[in-house]
Amino acid sequence: MTRTVYVNGEYLPETEAKVSIFYRAFLMADGVYEVTSVLGGKLIDFEGHQKRLERSLNELDMKKPAAFDNLIEIHRKLVELNGIEEGLIYLQVTRGAPGDRDFAFPDPETTEPTLVLFTQNKPGLADNPTAKTGIKVISIEDIRWGRRDIKTVQLLYPSMGKMMAKKAGCDDAWMVEDGFVTEGTSNNAYIVKDGKIITRNLSTDILHGITRAAVLKFAREAQMVVEERPFTIEEAKEADEAFFTSASAFVMPVVEIDGATIGTGTPGDVAGRLREIYLEESRKVAV
Repeated sequence: MTRTVYVNGEYLPETEAKVSIFYRAFLMADGVYEVTSVLGGKLIDFEGHQKRLERSLNELDMKKPAAFDNLIEIHRKLVELNGIEEGLIYLQVTRGAPGDRDFAFPDPETTEPTLVLFTQNKPGLADNPTAKTGIKVISIEDIRWGRRDIKTVQLLYPSMGKMMAKKAGCDDAWMVEDGFVTEGTSNNAYIVKDGKIITRNLSTDILHGITRAAVLKFAREAQMVVEERPFTIEEAKEADEAFFTSASAFVMPVVEIDGATIGTGTPGDVAGRLREIYLEESRKVAV
């Protein structure tokens, strides 16, 4: 079945959707994006994703698309048209297609931003069996640009990191800079030691994860101790638990890092409880 997608105000079959060859996301990676989960046909953490999108646009001096204030209606329409019960909605905004290639930004008065959205149907997203077994990660050097807090479409190195992990027989990679873990290729990283949840503090070094914010809020409400600071791979190897958070995986246990078993080698109680709380509470306020 052909999906219905959204391109600049039109709902189209995916086979008919087109953008210009001068699309700046294609030529310059000059674009930002968001991914919102759908559970029970409703949007999870939508407000947080829209606020972060606005921040990304502002940080890059990029004009909002004309439909910015109608994004929730567009998301809901795509959920309806594609019959999504559990899945994801991908949104991308680029600086537009000015009609030729140029390093200089196009005039926002004459070149409108391009807005694209599409769905991914993922039955069983919340009951991912991997959450019961955990994943294995490797560590790699973090050589990305310095503004990782902006959610841009510059995803080549994270893609390479995932392929490095796959080649090593693992599931993902955690990136390391100046001896400390920054984040995963598409997620925020955590360890648990003596009951304390440790994760890197917010800065331009990591993405300000929407799921991260919600999970830490729920952790504190559950009287869990949270410490926001950098940690090393060696600390992670000696931890009682490790896990990551993202909009598509929620809370995912990590059971091995660079070949070293974490804790008992099985998903820990803290990660399991946080996943349970996150899914329960997020569903309550889904839109």
